[in-house]
Amino acid sequence: MKKWIAGAACALVSWHALALQPYAGGTRLGAGDLATVVAAVEQKLAAAGFTTLGVHMAKGLPKQATVVVSDAGLSDAIKAIGAAAVVGLPIRVGVKADGTVSYANLEYWERAYLRKDYGKAEPAVKAAAAKLEQALGSGAAFGGDVKTEDLANYRYMFGMERFDSGNSLLKEYANFDDAVKTVRDNLAKGVKATSKVYEVVAPDKKIAVFGVAMNDPEYGEGWWVNKIGADHVAALPWEVFVVNGKVYALYGRFRTALAWPSLGMGQFMGISIHPDRTRDMLEAVAGVQ
Repeated sequence: MKKWIAGAACALVSWHALALQPYAGGTRLGAGDLATVVAAVEQKLAAAGFTTLGVHMAKGLPKQATVVVSDAGLSDAIKAIGAAAVVGLPIRVGVKADGTVSYANLEYWERAYLRKDYGKAEPAVKAAAAKLEQALGSGAAFGGDVKTEDLANYRYMFGMERFDSGNSLLKEYANFDDAVKTVRDNLAKGVKATSKVYEVVAPDKKIAVFGVAMNDPEYGEGWWVNKIGADHVAALPWEVFVVNGKVYALYGRFRTALAWPSLGMGQFMGISIHPDRTRDMLEAVAGVQ
């Protein structure tokens, strides 16, 4: 019996060693008004060499924010891969007014986004992750286990979308410039209660990624994030990305499941209209009439 228990324990440890979680906790800061805590986090990130792309304060989530940054080494590696890899360029850091700090586990997200090309960027991913730990501290991982080997082809369950599912495509334009201009113009107009959080455009590679705030009081981020877990603030904001003349957004049944992999099916059913309502908003950003 002792040998069986020891063997089972070893197997459990081995499984967890081969699994990743989407977020890591940072060192807690002093509580204060949200803007003050955000500024303190931005200062730490800047000191570690990160560049702030934007700050997202989701409507309906008044006590939390996401600081979105870039890292030069990781950005260069992702631009070298090109195409849909651009969605992995922004790095998201969650901040709460009570001083709680969390950040995206880069290995988890980049394995899911870069897929077969992850190895090309792995040194840059590890270097950026080490800088995040240095800047913000290294606390417990959280968010739900996914086997490392499953991330490159991740889906929540049979029949649900993967990274490269066809319904991620929103609209196609004649060229890259027209696609980028349309997304910029529509975010500036605030179509479907959206607004721009950040943008990164690499014209030479014909790739771009935009962070989109979805501010609709009924169908925006606030209602569904509050239902399934606001601790995952570093999941936000959603992205629209451009490759050549095509505008994409990862469909909610993939993007949400990747960000909340431990959700039960009942919780998913509670936000069942979220993927399509989100797509409606992002289609408007892409210029779908």
